[in-house]
Amino acid sequence: MSGVLFITDPLVGLVGDIDASVGLMSATQELGSDVWCCGPEELAVVDGRVRARARRIRLRPRHAVGGDHRWIVDATWWDELETAVVDVASLDLVHLRIDPPVDARYLHTTYLLDLVERAGTRVINRPEGIRAMHEKLIALHFPELCPATYVGADPSELRSFVARVGTAVVKPVDGFAGLDVWLVHDDQGAVALLESASHGGRRQVIAQQYLPAVAHGNKRLFLLDGDIVGAVLRRPAVDDFRIGPPIAPAELDEDDHAIVAALGPVLRKHGLAIAGLDVIGGRLIEVNVTCPGGMHKTDALLGTQLSHTIVSRLFEGVLV
Repeated sequence: MSGVLFITDPLVGLVGDIDASVGLMSATQELGSDVWCCGPEELAVVDGRVRARARRIRLRPRHAVGGDHRWIVDATWWDELETAVVDVASLDLVHLRIDPPVDARYLHTTYLLDLVERAGTRVINRPEGIRAMHEKLIALHFPELCPATYVGADPSELRSFVARVGTAVVKPVDGFAGLDVWLVHDDQGAVALLESASHGGRRQVIAQQYLPAVAHGNKRLFLLDGDIVGAVLRRPAVDDFRIGPPIAPAELDEDDHAIVAALGPVLRKHGLAIAGLDVIGGRLIEVNVTCPGGMHKTDALLGTQLSHTIVSRLFEGVLV
């Protein structure tokens, strides 16, 4: 059976004009393959084979307008063509595209997909790799590339770290999409903020030294099998310290290439085919591997073909 399976959160929750998973689906369809979708709860194992109750969909037309990171799409961006129970390993490729955190739901899905890989079908990103390389903590394997960082839950230790670095960005280890991110200064408000961020010492958080260079932009480096396929610049909004949507192409420098040279072999080793590296002022901030995004927005804004490049290289020799 030919086609590509996307294991996602519910389709109605995906934002058709910006979501990277939608961009990968669109590129897959345009390159001639059927697009199948299911949620993790629709997977099952029968006689040692992983099956999915999946929907075959066709994406509706979309187009970009110059200078905007959003595509023009219908409010309902897909049509359902059929529903069927499919043998997942009979498909050409599987994309695991459910949002973090890597909780019990996510982990249980990876264990089922191990069986798909064992049967010979590639899963992007590799389940073993996601379990082995926590995306918020991968960067800690390369401290020489990162800003000063503390990981822990103790508010007093976090307060000492903030006093040492002056200002810190604090975020939960299991967070994503800019949720629960705090900017903590070395002042009287620090203790209360750190107690809230760490849930009174019950939640692990990452605290990183704030880099003023963020005013010049945060680079998202798009990697495929450990190699750079594109880069885009993002900046904080005027009234928000957190990073906003892409605004311009990013020029690569020696620091970027050094970071990729260090990370690339590790990503390849663990089968983390699609990755998004966040870099500020030549310092590695985060490595996105569970559901890397930004490609669809970048393609709309800059007229690039990141989604097509990724799909065509992953399926070289498979798609016709």
